[in-house]
Amino acid sequence: MSSPTSSPPRTAAPTTAPLPADWQVVRLSGSLGAELRGVDLGAVSRDDDAFASLYRLLLEHKVLFFRDQAMTRAEHVALGQRLGPLEDHPVAPSDEEHPGLVRIYKDAGAAPDRYENSFHSDGSWRAEPSKASILKCVECPPVGGDTIWVDMVRALADLPASVRDTIADLRAKHSIEATFGAVLPPERRHALAATHPDAEHPVVRTHPETGEQILYVNSFTTHLVNFHTPERVQHGTDFAQGASDLLQHLKSRALVPEYQIRWRWEPGSVAIWDNRSTQHYAVMDYWPAARRMERAGVQGDRPF
Repeated sequence: MSSPTSSPPRTAAPTTAPLPADWQVVRLSGSLGAELRGVDLGAVSRDDDAFASLYRLLLEHKVLFFRDQAMTRAEHVALGQRLGPLEDHPVAPSDEEHPGLVRIYKDAGAAPDRYENSFHSDGSWRAEPSKASILKCVECPPVGGDTIWVDMVRALADLPASVRDTIADLRAKHSIEATFGAVLPPERRHALAATHPDAEHPVVRTHPETGEQILYVNSFTTHLVNFHTPERVQHGTDFAQGASDLLQHLKSRALVPEYQIRWRWEPGSVAIWDNRSTQHYAVMDYWPAARRMERAGVQGDRPF
């Protein structure tokens, strides 16, 4: 497997400069997501001012969508590197000529591989989860294969104050062994766990740039680690029931339609999302058709 790129990050600082005159921003839902029209992402990968405008819109809308993009793999990588160093994936392979560009290929007739069809935040099983992702559609089925994104800022903000108070200081474990590793033979699963041990993150994280509070549990989250305290638990059985019920309730917040946007892919379509403030779900309703996607995942920092 290719090693991740090590180019230094070139993230542009948020700017209030006017958008390029030919750009059009079309909001797609009441919560998150906007389609940008009149944008050539290949050109943006080479233009500091254009990228600064794009990044400001990303922080505002959390996920951006584009149609009919002809950017090359090299431009795809270059655009990702403007956000930061790219990362490989321990299970999905990278393009051999473009390290850090992960191939998510589902070929026609292949047995369904369902590891994507759950609400998740990329790499939350890492100590430093992904910051952002740029996903391009290379080939898509004639019908199906959409992706759903969820605004986890609103998912937290709309919780009752009593629940927000309860979870304010909670932390949770996130695991690749219990998810991607579950289908592997024991020796390979153990090796995966040894190189990628479970990570511990706050249940409520703070966005390092916007200051927003985010509900940060997803399908990689296995359990709460500091729920069992005298203030919360009166009897030992509360540890299993109370903590697990609370975690499942928090995970279910991603299912609320008012927090979601659903995107229909076409060849040349691109989505760029802030992985810190969103979750997503790849809808696997297209088998046995093919779906081929390429993703530049950007290294992040430790949640706080």
